[in-house]
Amino acid sequence: MMIEQVKEKVNELLNKDNSGHGMEHINRVLDLSLKFAEKEAGNEIIVSLIALLHDVDDYKLFGMDNAENLTNAKRIMRECNVDESTQEQVCFTLNNIGYSKRLKGCIPTTLEGKIVSDADMCDALGANGIIRVYTYSMKNGKPFFNKNIFPIEDMTAEKYTSKCADSSVCHLFEKILKLKDLMLTESGKEEAKNRHQIIVDFLYHLFDEEKIPEWTDYLKKYTKR
Repeated sequence: MMIEQVKEKVNELLNKDNSGHGMEHINRVLDLSLKFAEKEAGNEIIVSLIALLHDVDDYKLFGMDNAENLTNAKRIMRECNVDESTQEQVCFTLNNIGYSKRLKGCIPTTLEGKIVSDADMCDALGANGIIRVYTYSMKNGKPFFNKNIFPIEDMTAEKYTSKCADSSVCHLFEKILKLKDLMLTESGKEEAKNRHQIIVDFLYHLFDEEKIPEWTDYLKKYTKR
């Protein structure tokens, strides 16, 4: 089956990733995307391809040239004999998926793109989201938390792509806690709401245990915006 062939080739690229963008993430996004597709009546083949290929040209892993040209995604689809019309649909959507693209004003316009975008962002929330943020911070030599460094308030696409956040906690504020409001489908909104609360509750517990009320106050103000 074509989808299985694509998955095998994606696995070849990402199975050694230790930044939180490996096959475990891909498989979770695929499963959640198909769950959303059933509820939203999306095309499951297109959804599966977008979900499987959404990180194979991630600039953080493969550089900006790959990200702009979708080098790996195009190669994999050619090698797996995906028809040209489907390739065009998938590439069009891949060019509009991702948080850095959203900061630039890009947004998926197809139902299938919206489904995968929501599923991908949902996987950055919840318990797995916390683990993935910590994994990425460790890979980049950043601490989980530094109580002396507060998050960047006016995050732009340029700032976001130019450097790793100063800590996992900063990244939770600078990106992760904003994802709930970026959902594009009813399925995504419902899923994100629960996962978002897990992050908020975790941070309240962390700041309470660390006895740092200034961070608790910061979180309270942040969540009221």
